[in-house]
Amino acid sequence: MTNHRFLVMLFHFYGASARILPWRLPEKDGTFNPYKIMLSELMLQQTQVERVIPKYEAFISRFPTIESLAQSQLSEVVSLWQGLGYNRRAKYIHENAQLLSNKPFPRTIEELTKLKGVGSNTAAAILTYSFDEKHVFIETNLRTVLIESFFAGEKDQVSDALLERKLQEILNRYNGSMRDFYWAIMDYGSMLKRQGNIAHRKSKSYKKQALFSGSVRQLRGEIVRRAIKGESMHILKSDIEDSRIDAVIEKLIAEKIIVVHNGKLQIF
Repeated sequence: MTNHRFLVMLFHFYGASARILPWRLPEKDGTFNPYKIMLSELMLQQTQVERVIPKYEAFISRFPTIESLAQSQLSEVVSLWQGLGYNRRAKYIHENAQLLSNKPFPRTIEELTKLKGVGSNTAAAILTYSFDEKHVFIETNLRTVLIESFFAGEKDQVSDALLERKLQEILNRYNGSMRDFYWAIMDYGSMLKRQGNIAHRKSKSYKKQALFSGSVRQLRGEIVRRAIKGESMHILKSDIEDSRIDAVIEKLIAEKIIVVHNGKLQIF
């Protein structure tokens, strides 16, 4: 498929099937709030859109500005985060808010990657969606679309470097909104996945996700839930017989997500 034909196909699809998502809605003045974009990008890491939507809306309702989030207690943030998993992300967004509150929002990838939980791809996405800047970044939906469209016949696993070069080629032919371009690819990739497309498995970056049931991730989530309630260590260990529990608790304490005070679990 040529780059031109790809763009025609992509925007034909997007024109008919664009998703309306809360973080894609502009402010009253037509701009996009980078705090809200950063929040949505961190929430969307390894989490399905359908699960993120209600949590994002609840967060924005409770913390409409980065200053309101910065002034909140971590316990409230973690409590509101429950259901999204990977609770360290709640701590990251809280710490980032405290760092950025009442300051100009970072405008470079180098500045953004100094924040917790923000890698180079996430930083590029934040700048693209917040300010409509042109950046090249790769994530799962992008891998699906680009491999399906340009590298489906490859015998070898496809590297992100190769995908980035192809993406740059396409962007060199495109002079429209960067937000719309990436939203279009995200939506097209989501559609392909719903149809059972597994092109992303040809990526060198592909890793099969471990089962949640019985995982350390599930155990971490359960311990955090009980810390929110202030449950005692005695009850926790009586209810959960798992040889990994002490190591997981120590890890959560080291990450400053929970503490144990007078024999009770608490959010840090």
